[in-house]
Formats: sequence, structure tokens, C-alpha cells
Amino acid sequence: MDFAFSEEQEELRRTVRAFVADTSPETEMRRLMETPEGFDRALWRRMGTELGLQGLAVPEEYGGAGYGPVEVGVVMEELGRALLCAPFLASAVLATTTLLRCDDEDARKRLLPGLASGELVGTLALTEGSPPGPGGTGGATTRWDAEGIRLTARESAGSWLLSGHKMFVLDGATADVVLTVARTGEGIGVFWVDGDAAGLTREPLPTMDPTRRQARLDYQDVPATRLRTSGDGWDLVSEVLDRAAVVLAAEQVGVASRALDMAVEYAKVRHQFGRPIGSFQAVKHLLADVLLEVESARAAAHYALLAAENEDPELPAVASLAKAFCSDACLQATEQNIQVHGGIGFTWEHPAHLYLKRAKTSQLLFGDPTYHRELLAQRIGMDSSTNAVGGAV
Repeated sequence: MDFAFSEEQEELRRTVRAFVADTSPETEMRRLMETPEGFDRALWRRMGTELGLQGLAVPEEYGGAGYGPVEVGVVMEELGRALLCAPFLASAVLATTTLLRCDDEDARKRLLPGLASGELVGTLALTEGSPPGPGGTGGATTRWDAEGIRLTARESAGSWLLSGHKMFVLDGATADVVLTVARTGEGIGVFWVDGDAAGLTREPLPTMDPTRRQARLDYQDVPATRLRTSGDGWDLVSEVLDRAAVVLAAEQVGVASRALDMAVEYAKVRHQFGRPIGSFQAVKHLLADVLLEVESARAAAHYALLAAENEDPELPAVASLAKAFCSDACLQATEQNIQVHGGIGFTWEHPAHLYLKRAKTSQLLFGDPTYHRELLAQRIGMDSSTNAVGGAV
């Protein structure tokens, strides 16, 4: 493996960082947080047509650029630094990866060009659970294994009908294509559902992180098309979750890196007792510890991206390792950023809390660190049992 980013990948990083800085400063991010969709459709299409970001990992025959997970990880790291309000993880990672890894050529031809160009937004509806209590409070248990799938799919007159519900679906209220994981009489299947399909009700959920939308989806005999897969559909879903966890780890590095930069910048300009607080040994040690965690997380995420790029058979174990470590590092960096800022870091006007909220929700997404450490132990043969409960988002 070549552990250094190529010049082309670094140029991609610079391009994305400049684009995001120009089009989505903090004022725009805060504006989009308050809109019904939570993102700008016009900007989303620009990302697809001008930069080709959504189609980076899509082969050229479907309208993409034909790159791989490393390039997608570079983009996600930069989007994480800016907390960009856009359905990139849902559409360009979850939905696109599902289509690329399945065996349904017809679905790829029909859906991937639109997803790659930004004309369509896709998502993967997987987890289920009880809705939050009054006011959005309460903890719904989220499972990330096949046993957690209860939404049913039944054949009727040569087509499929889905019934049940999904929770915490990323950008589920606005997606044009909802790839839904359901239980059939024979096992698990993945189904393509139009966002405006009859019988599908979509309700935005109140979430901790206002920069990343989630929704509850209710299915009442919703017509669907089953994606062709080799073997049970859960094998496909498991592959997608591993690759999504790796890409999310890269985003967490971006979030943590920006939080560290904010803390260092503030430590240089905030004075106490006539000197910058960054000159105090306690603050120096705190920031040094965060730097060590961020750089270690960067190494773990990059290694996992390379494993995905090279179809490494150890990818499942590496994905769990990266997700667990990067989740903890990201949360530590964002918490310590608030600690360095002191009282101002707790205010709504300062962006520090937004980074902390992204860190916390990302920690739980696709399974929390405890879940992934148990899964890692199982995958390397140290433990025969895995707790499939990954926490509510």
C-alpha cells in the first residue's frame, strides 16, 4: 500500500476546500439548518456537474469519474471540516455503494447517472426502532444487524409490496431514491422505492445534529423493485455498512481536525493574566493530546480507505477498528475545543457546539465504538458473540 496521498488527491482536497469555503461559509450553513430540506438543491447539482463529487466512485460508463474510496474519503474529510449541509453520505456513499456492489445492472443504468450528476438524491433505509418520545426525547434502540430488520416485503401479482417502518434514515424525507432493506419469506432483500411512491409517508425527525437530516419512513403496501443480489441481501448490506463506516471515519477526521484548529487559533489570541492561554502548560498538554488522537485517527482512516480501495479481505475488521477509534478521537477533539474556548464555546452563536453535535451523532451512526470493538473481536476470532445494538442517533 502507498500510504501517501498522490498529488492528484491533494489537488482534489484543495479544490473541495476552496469550493466549500466559497459556497458554504458558516452563515450559509446556519441558514440551511433552518430550511425544510436542510440543503441547497442547486448547490448539490453544482457539486455533481461542476466538480463531479457525487460521481467520484461511479464508473465512467454510468456517468462518473471512475475513482475509488480514497478519493471519496478525501472529499468526506473536507466536507466534515465545513459541516457541509448536503446529503453526500446518504446519496454518494450509502445509495451509490449499494448499487455498485449489487448484481442489478438495470438498476445501475437507471439510477447511477442521476445520482452521479446530482439530479437525484438517494439514501439507504436500514434501521428500525421506536420513535422518540414527546418533544423528540427518549432513546430508540437501533440495531445494525439482520435481526433488526422487521419491515416486510411480499410478492403480489409479480411485484413487491413493503410494509413497516424505518427510523433514522439519513436524508430520508427528501431522497428521490430510497433503497430499503426488508425481510422476505426467504431472508433479507434490498428494494428500490421511489421517494414519492404511493403508501410511503416520510416524517423529518428532530435530531441533535441540525446539519445532517434524518427521517422516519412508514410503508403501507409501498410498491418496490427488488435489487438482484448474489445470495442473501444481508451480505450486500454488510459490505455497504463496512464501506460507509470507513468513509464516515474519514469525515470524523475532518471534523476533529477543524475542531483542533479552532482550539489552537483561540489559544493564541485569548489572553489571561497578560499572556495567551496557549502558553500555559495545561493547555499545551491538552492540545498535544488532541493532536496525537487526530493524527492517529487520520492514519487509521487512511489505512481503512486503502483497504477498501484494494478489496482487502481484512476490510471488515479494519472498518470496525477505524470507526471505533475515529469516533472516540472526534468526540474528544470537539469536547476539548469547547473546553479551550470556555464560556463562549457553549453559546449558540459559536460553531463549537455544532462540531460536538456532529461528533456525537457520527459516533452512534453505523454502530457506536463499543459495538464496533465487539464486532472487531468477532471478526478477528477473539469473540464468538456480538452485541448488535449500536445506540440511537
